[in-house]
Amino acid sequence: MKALMFYAPEDLRVEDVPEPEVGPGEIKLRVRNCSTCGTDVKIFYNGHQNLSPPRIIGHEIAGEIVAIGDGVDGWEIGARVQVIAAVPCGECYECSRGWMEVCQNQTSMGYQYDGGFAEYMIVPRAVLKVDGLNRIPAGVGYDEASAAEPLACAINAQRILGIEGGDTVVVFGAGPIGAMHIRLARANGAGRIFLVDVNDERLKMTADAVHPDEVINGAEIIDGVAVDVVERVKELTNGRGADAIITATAANIAQEQAISMAARNGKISFFGGLPKTNPTITCDSNLVHYRQLRIFGANGSAPHHNKAALEMIASGKVPVKDLITEHIALENVLDAFDIVKRGAAIKVTVEP
Repeated sequence: MKALMFYAPEDLRVEDVPEPEVGPGEIKLRVRNCSTCGTDVKIFYNGHQNLSPPRIIGHEIAGEIVAIGDGVDGWEIGARVQVIAAVPCGECYECSRGWMEVCQNQTSMGYQYDGGFAEYMIVPRAVLKVDGLNRIPAGVGYDEASAAEPLACAINAQRILGIEGGDTVVVFGAGPIGAMHIRLARANGAGRIFLVDVNDERLKMTADAVHPDEVINGAEIIDGVAVDVVERVKELTNGRGADAIITATAANIAQEQAISMAARNGKISFFGGLPKTNPTITCDSNLVHYRQLRIFGANGSAPHHNKAALEMIASGKVPVKDLITEHIALENVLDAFDIVKRGAAIKVTVEP
């Protein structure tokens, strides 16, 4: 079969490799869609500490069951399924408390297990053990189902954040996850929503799809002066600031601006992780204290968030079909990485 093999940073090749055989406790899929994200681009250039080459990467996976190993019940050949990306152990303290998204023994598809940039793949017993294989609802395409994994991460973040009816929400980052956050925030009852980025083309592309109430380009120069994102948000809210802010970008300044623009009793989600070489920000602790701000982290998703994502896609509460603006054949998968890097599409999916 054809698969994308990771050997080292900037050494990824589409090759013919042996088709995997299903073992006891496993399920074999014919991959129909594996979507891409910024993490794939990071892996391309930097690898990952949990990824041991050679490895087939790809973690936003949807496909069709073609073989079932001994000891696996409840599934049938031909079932349409979506696979979780982050795999909790189901046994540690965090898992026992229901916090599977922060499992201390977490493994991942495309890292410790071969992923979805391939014609066929094995769903390991570790995924089945934690109910991490999900049926795709009727009417939901494989491409949409592959986007359930990033939506699951947004669901986890917004459940922690607790958006309330009428909240003014700011989303930093006009990528696919920012677009999903906007649609999810609306489904969760948000009032006005502002989208912030520094890439004008990406802002326009995403705004045309999800229609935020205001678009703010942090790199824009007006009358010789750069736009002050914090002041612009305050202008739009009569000086009060935003009730909820989501930093869906790996930018230190976005987190600092989020704290500065938060209204009294405001809520902030540090959704995007910062570079490991520069993970610190300046925080005015008095703003947090006197405004009674709440700052939350958000780490990936748990299996139940993936199920919720598929349900929201199926119900139409959070559409994703129109966000998938590029469909790429497996043999051209490296082109998909380049498109993601340039921000030339909202969501890119690969179809083996």
